[in-house]
Amino acid sequence: MRIVYVSVVIVIIDQITKLLVKGFSIPFLNFNYEGMYHGQRIPIIGDFFRLTFIENPGMAFGFDPGTGLKLWISLFSLFASIGLLVYLYFIRNQTLSLRLAIAFILGGAIGNLIDRMFYGVFYGYASLFYGKVVDFFDFDFFNLSIFGRYYDRWPIFNIADAAVSIGVFILIFFYRKHQKEAEDEIKKTETGNIPGEPVSVSNNTENYLDENKIQGNPGNENTDGKSDKGEKIPD
Repeated sequence: MRIVYVSVVIVIIDQITKLLVKGFSIPFLNFNYEGMYHGQRIPIIGDFFRLTFIENPGMAFGFDPGTGLKLWISLFSLFASIGLLVYLYFIRNQTLSLRLAIAFILGGAIGNLIDRMFYGVFYGYASLFYGKVVDFFDFDFFNLSIFGRYYDRWPIFNIADAAVSIGVFILIFFYRKHQKEAEDEIKKTETGNIPGEPVSVSNNTENYLDENKIQGNPGNENTDGKSDKGEKIPD
């Protein structure tokens, strides 16, 4: 389960970058970091790549499901993260690519879940489970339309979103390999043997035959003229 460390690193990097963008304060240390103001843009590579601070109130691409569904989205994210963690345990002996993909998706899911669960309380603008996800990576790739909304730039995202996308890409790229391993595992479970390996003769059978040869009784023949119950067999 050391692959979980990948998820942990993703969560840590994701949260550090979000705190640096949004800002934070530590009252008992009298420390305050301002960060960026909402809507601020900082060019990194001209207009192609810039940091733009926004807060996503709901799902991906800025889709707002409304206050009623927001709680259910947060709860779904919570249970999905738990499910991914359990699944990662069950596939701990599977191929590295599959475990790595799930670890990336898990790290991204937990990263955004922290925003939804705690940021509203931490920053004092909403109750538990009603926080907003901090986004800031802003790229000018191509124009697109999603959920009836037109974008002249790629939707702004964060480290957690990137981790989920990378995990999904790995799953798709290695799909055939993962499918073959799943089929081999099913065959192994049904036959009790590893696919591709010959079935070996039982050791018990070999030992039984060897003992009979040593005793001069090859097979199941009765050499004393009696049946198995000790009765004499008639001539």
